[in-house]
Amino acid sequence: MFASSTLPDREPLPTYLTPVPKTLEDLGLRFAWLVVAINLAGTAFGFWYYGPQLGETPAVMWPWVPDSPMATLLIALAIACWKLGYEQPWLTSLAFFGNVILGLWTPYTLLAFADAYSYLNPLMYQFLFWSHLAMVVQAFVLHRISDFPVWGVAVAVAWYGSNLIVDYFVPIVGGPHHTAVPVPGDEPMFLGADALGVVAAGEVTFALLAVFLALAIRVKKCEAARGGVPADRVGR
Repeated sequence: MFASSTLPDREPLPTYLTPVPKTLEDLGLRFAWLVVAINLAGTAFGFWYYGPQLGETPAVMWPWVPDSPMATLLIALAIACWKLGYEQPWLTSLAFFGNVILGLWTPYTLLAFADAYSYLNPLMYQFLFWSHLAMVVQAFVLHRISDFPVWGVAVAVAWYGSNLIVDYFVPIVGGPHHTAVPVPGDEPMFLGADALGVVAAGEVTFALLAVFLALAIRVKKCEAARGGVPADRVGR
């Protein structure tokens, strides 16, 4: 069935960790299989979109290239596992990291290189921008199905840390493996940075944000479990 009447409780976490209204969270969880299907469709589109870049990348590095479709695949698998009664904390952590990092990095990059992306159809530009922000929204629903244990977060840090390394700092095979941008990496940008520095700074920032959010959710859930919920943290 697409809908389920049993939903996990919404714990009294701070608003900055639960920015999505409860009604929208409930809707996403109630129609979880539809969310899975939408993410799988997005994954298929994403792999098609990355086709030209994958064709120029050594096959051994393919897992590190199509970042956004990998993120939507991870969240589809994470939600599916939860619906089947086998939530995997490491998988949910990977999904959270991927959807926060790539969900923010893509709109950031589209804005930073807006002039260079003028070759995109306006509808495609808007689709890429808003669909990736929707990835961030769905990431913020995952606190309802996982406690983000430290070991699960460690798995996500290891994977996305390796992704940062091969994308920008130590390209293991060939050149940098980040998502292609429409300007040369050494193109001067702003604040003295080149294009590669701009995209790297964005991804590093969003990766650190994902680490903070995941661990903050873990800490606040542990505090709530011990009964140490401050008065200013009343759930909405």
